[in-house]
Amino acid sequence: MAQKYRIYINDNTLFITHELPTQLEKIQQIEVEGFDFELFYEKLQISKKKNYLLLTKNPSAVFKKVKSDLTVIKAAGGLVTNAKGEYLFIFRNKKWDLPKGKVDKGEKVKEAAVREVEEECGVKVEKRNDRICKTYHVYKMGGELILKRTSWYHMTVKGSPKLVPQVEEGITEAVWIAPHEIKAKIKNTYALITDVLKSEKLV
Repeated sequence: MAQKYRIYINDNTLFITHELPTQLEKIQQIEVEGFDFELFYEKLQISKKKNYLLLTKNPSAVFKKVKSDLTVIKAAGGLVTNAKGEYLFIFRNKKWDLPKGKVDKGEKVKEAAVREVEEECGVKVEKRNDRICKTYHVYKMGGELILKRTSWYHMTVKGSPKLVPQVEEGITEAVWIAPHEIKAKIKNTYALITDVLKSEKLV
C-alpha cells in the first residue's frame, strides 16, 4: 500500500497521497511537477483555503523532495494512560495538547518520548508501548522553514499519580481525562493531536 503524508502548516493541511482523501471539506489539488514548497508556504499567508493535495503515484518520493528543502527537527511525545483508563492532557499556548518535545542530540527517539512526558508532567512512565504514528508540522523560525517530525508512543503509568505541569515550558495545566471527556477537549486542540487520537480510535 502506498504511503500517505499529511503536513500541517498553521491552519492548513497539505496531503501527499496516491488517492483522494475521504473527507467532506474542500480540497485544492496542486500540480506535482515543479512544486516548490517555499513558494507554496509564502502563498499560504494570503490564501483562505485550508486543504491542499499533491496527488502522485509515488508519495514517498514527493515527500522526500519536500523534506529535502526543509530543516527537519525530530520530536517525540506520548499518549499516556493511568490505571483508571484516563488520558494525560496538558494545556499550553491556550490549547489542549499532549506532552512532547525535541529529541536531544545522540538520544533515541523512543527514549526522548518518555523523557519529555516525565519532564513536562512530573510523572514516572511505567511502560512505553509501540509507536502510534508520526505527525508532520511546518513552521518558520528565524527565516528558516522547519519540518517537525513527531513520533508518538502509547505509555502507561502506575495508579493515578498527581501531575506537576512544567511551567517553564509554558504548560499551565496537566490533567487526567476520562475517554468520554476527550471530545470536548479536541474542540480546542491542534489537528495533528486529533490525528494521534484518531489513530487510537479515541475520537
